Amino acid sequence: MFTKWILPPLLILAIIAGLFTGFAAEAHKLESGYKDAELSLQVEHDLAEKLTQPLSGLGESYRLMDVSAGKSTEQLADIKSVLIALGKNAKQENVLDVAQKSAIDKIVSSSAEQTKLTGDVLDSVLSNILGKPVGQSYGQRSTVKVFSLKEAGYRGYMAKVKLHDPKAVKLVLAGDKIGHKGEKTSAAAERTDAVIAINAGGFAKQDGLLYPMGITVVNGEIKTFYRTDLSFIGINNNGHLVGGDVTTREQIEKMGIQQGATFVPTLLKDGKKLTIPAKWKNKKEPRTIIGHFSNGDLLFMVIDGRQKDSSGLTLEEAQTKLLEWNVRDAYNLDGGGSSSFVYNGKVMNDPSDGSERKVVSNFVVLP
Repeated sequence: MFTKWILPPLLILAIIAGLFTGFAAEAHKLESGYKDAELSLQVEHDLAEKLTQPLSGLGESYRLMDVSAGKSTEQLADIKSVLIALGKNAKQENVLDVAQKSAIDKIVSSSAEQTKLTGDVLDSVLSNILGKPVGQSYGQRSTVKVFSLKEAGYRGYMAKVKLHDPKAVKLVLAGDKIGHKGEKTSAAAERTDAVIAINAGGFAKQDGLLYPMGITVVNGEIKTFYRTDLSFIGINNNGHLVGGDVTTREQIEKMGIQQGATFVPTLLKDGKKLTIPAKWKNKKEPRTIIGHFSNGDLLFMVIDGRQKDSSGLTLEEAQTKLLEWNVRDAYNLDGGGSSSFVYNGKVMNDPSDGSERKVVSNFVVLP
């Protein structure tokens, strides 16, 4: 026999709530699983797209590379054509270079022969007028031939100097500075071991010291720059005599002057006589002159004056004689008692003061 069992209402409600809670938990688990699966599928989809994109890009890159390779092939073909053309031109230019070099060598050789011939002819001309040289010196830096001017009717000496080194000719300041008691030409020659030396620029005396006149340049350095109304006498970096009217420092630099002094006047320019200023016209005086011959050799000359057996030389006479000796450019240096000509350590002329005068500067030639 069964006994009828009835559950309390609260207990029934608790059981129902538990069942719902269980169902909810399971539902949440199912929902979470579904979301995880959905996320996993999305990740796989995104990954697939990412993997597919590079492959697609790689295909485009390969396509572009193929196009580029085609262009590169074309460019290489063009470069090859250019190189072949350059090779042909190079061969032609090489032939031209050889021909040009041969022509230049012939010109240089011819010029050298012509220079030698001109020098030989000039030496013959001078020897016919002045007699054989009274002294000759053959050095590594210069070749010097000294002539007496007795046969030309003057007491004095002239040196014809061929430079082998442009630096063989120098301007030497007394004491190697501006402002000094002065130095004899023979002393300047001795301390520089010069084969030839002549006095150079004009000077003024102040407080017992001598100062160069006008523009003075020593070893490329401008030592003084004033009185630009006088004649500048310079030696450039090629050993050539240049100068005349110089009014700016830029001119000195442009001409490449390495050594230079100042006096007045300029006697010859390009084989032509220049006008002698009125105050120096037709006056016989001891003279010191520098110039260059038609072949470029330098001339250093001193003529004695103010003496019974040698009255000196006018500048007009100097112009005429210099042209006879094939001198193209010439400048008058400081003369009078300053004129001195030293060769191999010996004073060759007779200075008008009876002995050498101390001067501010001297041109010297190294052997």
